[in-house]
Amino acid sequence: MEFSEEKLLPRRPYLFRAFYDWILDNELTPLVVVDATKEGVDVPAEYIADDKIVLNIAPHSVGQYLMNNDGITFSARFNGVLRQINVPMAAIEAIYARENSAGLGFAPEPQYETQSNTPSAASAESLPAEKKKTEKTAGPTFRVVK
Repeated sequence: MEFSEEKLLPRRPYLFRAFYDWILDNELTPLVVVDATKEGVDVPAEYIADDKIVLNIAPHSVGQYLMNNDGITFSARFNGVLRQINVPMAAIEAIYARENSAGLGFAPEPQYETQSNTPSAASAESLPAEKKKTEKTAGPTFRVVK
């Protein structure tokens, strides 16, 4: 039986979950590096630098945290303003502990590489009118700041 990488489930959500648990079990602070240009990323644009953002996802820092194989969502305060955050798994580049930088950067996976960062003009034209109104174009970018 032959297995191709494209037919397997992506490793990222499983490794993400494992490192998140490990970081919390060691009473450290989990941070994620997010590529803000990926489709579906919803984060405060004013905190994006160089197409990246680093988010603190410690339980005491976020509310309504939900992680599944598709991504993470939560609410958090940015400069006192409550925001709903959505990060698809394809946009997560790394998870690490603030205190010692122990963590994991994620290698590209074919399951995520087939997803484009922005919709093409041809695909946008084929969308129904109501979908075009809500379609997001390339979002802000993030930079890792230590």
